[in-house]
Amino acid sequence: MQHNSVSLAAIAACLAITTATPLIAQDIEQGSSEEVAAVVKVDPALQAAEAALEIAPVFDGHNDVPFQLRARFDNQINQFDFNDTSNTGDTHSEGRVMHTDIPRLVEGRVGAQYWSVYVPASLSEPEAVQMTIEQIDVMKRLIDRYPQALHYSETARDVEDAIESGRVASMLGMEGGHSIGSSLAVLRQMYALGARYMTITHSRNTPWADSATDTPEHGGLTDFGKDVIREMNRIGMLVDLSHVSEETMMDALDVARAPVIFSHSGVRAINGHARNVPDRILMRLPENGGIVMVVALPGFLNDERREWFAEREAFEARQQSLYQGQPAVVDAAMAEWDDENPEPATMISHMADHIDHIRSLVGVEYIGIGADFDGMPSGPVGFEDVSGYPQLFAELSRRGYSQVEMELIASRNAIRVLRDAERYAAQNSGQPPIETLLPEEDQP
Repeated sequence: MQHNSVSLAAIAACLAITTATPLIAQDIEQGSSEEVAAVVKVDPALQAAEAALEIAPVFDGHNDVPFQLRARFDNQINQFDFNDTSNTGDTHSEGRVMHTDIPRLVEGRVGAQYWSVYVPASLSEPEAVQMTIEQIDVMKRLIDRYPQALHYSETARDVEDAIESGRVASMLGMEGGHSIGSSLAVLRQMYALGARYMTITHSRNTPWADSATDTPEHGGLTDFGKDVIREMNRIGMLVDLSHVSEETMMDALDVARAPVIFSHSGVRAINGHARNVPDRILMRLPENGGIVMVVALPGFLNDERREWFAEREAFEARQQSLYQGQPAVVDAAMAEWDDENPEPATMISHMADHIDHIRSLVGVEYIGIGADFDGMPSGPVGFEDVSGYPQLFAELSRRGYSQVEMELIASRNAIRVLRDAERYAAQNSGQPPIETLLPEEDQP
């Protein structure tokens, strides 16, 4: 496939060179190509990963570039260079450089990407609707500016065509049900604008669904919330259960007739964060056909890091209580605590542990990757940005994953879920749209 026409060079570039002594390095610099080959050592795990990603490039479930465009550049992107974002540190309050640009997507063997048109859950629903449309607009404009590298996509066929042509298939996903303003009409219009999944909640409850990180109000989904799931199935929009409460997950699986996704989640058996997926939910995936697209956010992967963060927050709260109105004292205490309690490192192996758990519990057919780049400070060590996917798959290869299994995780499962949702919508295209009453205050 043309997308992978550079694969031999890419594999060669990723070979591990043994540099045990300066003499070897000097030999490599001065020797002929035959001599260089003699001292180059192939990493078989990385080679296996590259072979899998050659055939099935990564289809990542969640990347927050659209919100970075808003937060850093106020959606003013005419001068923004997506070919190189390595100089974007000065556009962030903490000096963070963006995780994503076109060369690093190519280096990371990314063949398809869901771009998250996220807006804050703190907005009122009318504000959220408007801002979501603005985020759809800015991401479409960015995609259009790079037609040789990116291809706007709405269907599984589009994804396959884009990969075949050597471009990154670029799909849109809404992160948070507040973006539809509790309106099925708005939901349908967001689909018409290109949104192909919706995360049912974000960090807060909606009027019709409970979030994983808010005080429960509804016990899962309300009756209207169940209609949202049904209507998403009817039109072919994927139901994304990242961010929702366990009860909302259960209700959605009860109602859904098409596969669901978790666009960027870990598993709770490995890390107890409320955002992660419990085993009793994982056990329902084979019946539903959905997938968990495993996240790279350290706080959701490494339970030691989650415990460290909780201890740090508790210590900070105590200092603020003891030394009210004395921020300098609190800052000094926190600096001392940080020196004495360094943050535990999160490695690629932690991410692989979550993949292992899903595979052992229900099978490799229900796994994808949804890293959450540009929506977090950094990924694990060695997987800090979108260039690092081959290293993740090399870790899976070392753990005994076959090439077929790695291809399924990389993109085949994600494409299958998208196609199944499209098939269900086509089979039920004769069903009328679900109608709901307008609020009384909107009645004439």
